[in-house]
Amino acid sequence: MAFGIGCGLLIAVAQLMLYSALMRLELATVSALGQTIAVFVVLLAIILYSERIGFWRWGAVVLGLLGATIIIRPGSDIFTWHALLPIGAAFCYAASTVTLRSFEQDVSSAILFLYSAVASAFGVLVLAIGTTTFSTIYHYTDMFIILSMSFFGGFGVVFLMYAFRNAPSSVLAPFSYFGIINAFLLGWIFFGEFPIQTLFPGVLFIVASGLIIVWREKYSNKKEL
Repeated sequence: MAFGIGCGLLIAVAQLMLYSALMRLELATVSALGQTIAVFVVLLAIILYSERIGFWRWGAVVLGLLGATIIIRPGSDIFTWHALLPIGAAFCYAASTVTLRSFEQDVSSAILFLYSAVASAFGVLVLAIGTTTFSTIYHYTDMFIILSMSFFGGFGVVFLMYAFRNAPSSVLAPFSYFGIINAFLLGWIFFGEFPIQTLFPGVLFIVASGLIIVWREKYSNKKEL
């Protein structure tokens, strides 16, 4: 139960960072920086479970962090501290994902989500009280959008839990990169965003980093068999 609550609090902080980033950065930029989650999963697996990784995975970690650095451009005139928010969210999501390995397989994913959702709701309430004031909802459209976010977000988390607990992460990971394409297209269509200069070439380093991690995961699994 303690792990479930911890996961929920991590998700609450991650969502706060993610929503704050989406209000200030382009969709595609947020999505690209969010892909650093694969890098943090590897690093946290080393710290929490003493996993040993070789040259290729260390190279992937460095490559992913280099790509993120190129996108946010620290020290330049276009740098903004808001660009660190998606990376912070990726770290929190990675921590909540990695800790799922601490649960036995017979523990229901729905129960895990229930614990984490309750803890997440409590954490968000505390953060909201401490950081902002109450905003009245004046239109039914706003209420519909908020409920849709919670509905699709909740089912999305449950589906991810089932997926990562029942399928190899090396099989699932490549699908996450479709999120960059989707975010780019949606940002272009609905908000007129076209952040080509911001994304490239950093996004290529991040994607390459994730694919290297996936490849080494498959290679390691084949050797064990």
